[in-house]
This record gives sequence, structure tokens and C-alpha cells, in this order.
Amino acid sequence: MTTLPLYLVDPPLGPAWAPFGGARPVAELRAGAWLLRERWERLLGCAVQAVLSDSCAGFADTGTVPVQRLEPIAGPAVVVRSDLSPSATAPMALPPGGTRLLSGGATVGHVLDVTEVWEPDRWPEATGVVEVPGLLLRGAADLVTALETQLPADCAAFQALGGDPPPAGTIVLGDPAAVVLRGAGVEPGVVFDVRPGPVVLDGAAEVRHGTRLEGPCWVGRGARVLGGYVRNAIIGPMCVVRGEIAASVFVGYANKSHDGFVGHSVIGQWANLGAGTTTSNLKNTYGEVRPTVAGSVLATGRQFLGSLIGDHAKLAIGSMLSTGTVIGTGANVFGAPVPKYVPPFAWGLDGDGLTEDGFVAIAERVLPRRGIEVTEARRAWLRALHRRHAA
Repeated sequence: MTTLPLYLVDPPLGPAWAPFGGARPVAELRAGAWLLRERWERLLGCAVQAVLSDSCAGFADTGTVPVQRLEPIAGPAVVVRSDLSPSATAPMALPPGGTRLLSGGATVGHVLDVTEVWEPDRWPEATGVVEVPGLLLRGAADLVTALETQLPADCAAFQALGGDPPPAGTIVLGDPAAVVLRGAGVEPGVVFDVRPGPVVLDGAAEVRHGTRLEGPCWVGRGARVLGGYVRNAIIGPMCVVRGEIAASVFVGYANKSHDGFVGHSVIGQWANLGAGTTTSNLKNTYGEVRPTVAGSVLATGRQFLGSLIGDHAKLAIGSMLSTGTVIGTGANVFGAPVPKYVPPFAWGLDGDGLTEDGFVAIAERVLPRRGIEVTEARRAWLRALHRRHAA
């Protein structure tokens, strides 16, 4: 990568980014097979120096970059919006300084020369413009749209790199070359249906007997698929999943190890879905899904949208989630019926809320189960997160 530093600017905190806004930088959400941060790095060939976000300053997580408050950035550098998901899977030539980056007519970045300074809410004047193909995300629901529009090309890019052949005893419907195994362990009896697109198992993923994987589908490093029907889905690193999963994004480190349907949903890191948890992804009227977040009704333009489930949320067994349900960060959901909006750190449906010490204690039990150390920096972030967002 070039030495030119890359800065990602998160969008302002608002209801459209619930339940992730303020709890996880938008740059660290998964659009297609890659995080938004990774998509920009791949496109420009630059390493991200920092994410700029007033609402997530001090964020600490495994494998992430520093998150700092919005502040002026002096060139030479590249500053881009993290709510654009670049669609190109091959690098583009980095334009010269003084160049504005546009996507669909909107400013999405700027290549600063040595004399230029980017300031929050003000892009420098440009001497040239370059178009960046991509999807401009309006909120968390658009991560499902990114899956639908960008995952096929992402999987095709992995296919071009090649991988291990499907092992004996598996069943492949379609071209075996579209099964891309990169150090994965696959038990006999697994069915790969690659007629709609490639299936990629990346980095020592594990798939057990009784699983049907239908492409385009990407399963990340260390993830385990224990059985069921998984189609057109993104299963992030270290997730454990089972059951029926369709057109959904598991960002990483989440747990759904039992049966139940999850469709057109986004599941945050460290979320746990109890046995039988099921999402509705289509209204009885077949109309637009319009989630409600703390009294704000959000237009998504989507007919199919399941649930948006925040980081560290925990759902009890048998949880039934209505179309367009939003579960806040750290919420513990038990009881019925589950409301269409559950605020951050809720405890049950009528409780006083999860305390700061209780939230941190749960995280300290859960993270080591995936081999993650609870460092002082991470503990400080968890406490700050609770103080900012607890009701």
C-alpha cells in the first residue's frame, strides 16, 4: 500500500443508523464480503490511518484502526466518506492531489495535496474530479441492499483467486470451480448450490453435515455453520450459525447456533440469538418496511427487511421478531411480544435497564469464548458506550 494516509469520515449520528450508530463506527460495518473500511483500502491502495467519528471516539475492538473525533486533516492525505460502499473489486489509480471524489453526483472524498486542509463539514475546492462507483448508504437497512448488489461480484473476485477443491462426499449443484475453499473444513454430506453464484469459505471456516449453502454466499475466518439452509448470506468471522438464513449480514463474532429463520437482517458483533429466534422479513401487506426508532419512522424503500440487531444484544429462546424490528446495543430481550423497537441496554420488556457493571460483566464472560481478551482499552470503551446510550 502507498504511504498516503487514508481517513474515513463517519456520517452524523441519527436514527437511520440504529442500532449501530454510536456503538460501532459505520466504517467497521460489513457491506458485502468486506468491511466498509476494507472496501476503501482495496479500492485506493491506501492504509486507513483513522476513522473520524465524534460518536465513536475511543472505540476499541479486535483488528480495528483508531477512532478519533472530527478534526481538520492536513494533506497530503485522502479523506473519504465511510457511508459509501465502493463497488469496484479491483484497485483504481489514486488521482493526484486537489481531486474531488464523486459518486452519483455526491461528494464522497478528496485527495488532499500538501497545501490543502480538510475541515469537518467543508470539502476543499477541487481542480479535478474522479467518479467512484459504489452504493451510498442511507442507513443500516442499506447493508442488506449492499449484500444484494455487491456480494455477487465480491464472491466472483474470490473465485478468480482460486482455492481448494470441494472434498469427497460433498454435493455440488453447478460448476465445482464456483466452490471456493480457502483452508476450510467441510464434512461429507454438505450441499453447495452454486448455480445462483459462488460459495466462498474463507480462512479455516467449518461447515458441518446437514448444511446446504446457496450462493452467492461468503463465510469468514473461523466461522462455523452447524447445519441448515444458508443462502445469499454473509457470515462474518468467528460467527456460529445454524438454521435458515437468507439475505442476511452477520458482521462477526455473533451466535445463532440453533434453528430459527433469519431473513434480510443485519446482526451485530457479539449478539446472541436464542434457540428458535425467528424474524419476519415481509409485511402482510407486502408494502414498504418502515422501522420506528425512538419515535422516528424510517423510510427504507425496501419490501423485504427483517431485523437490525445491535452489538452485544441477547435474545431469549423463542423470540419472535416483527418485520423491521430494531434491537438496541446491549439489550437483553425476554418476554413477549417483542416490541418493534427495543432501546439500548434494555432488560426484559419492562425492566429498569442493564446496569453498566452488569453489561461489562457479561462482555467479560462472552468475549473470551471466542479467544478475545478484554483489555483495559476495550473495557473503557464498553463503559463509555453504556454511559452514552443507556436509557
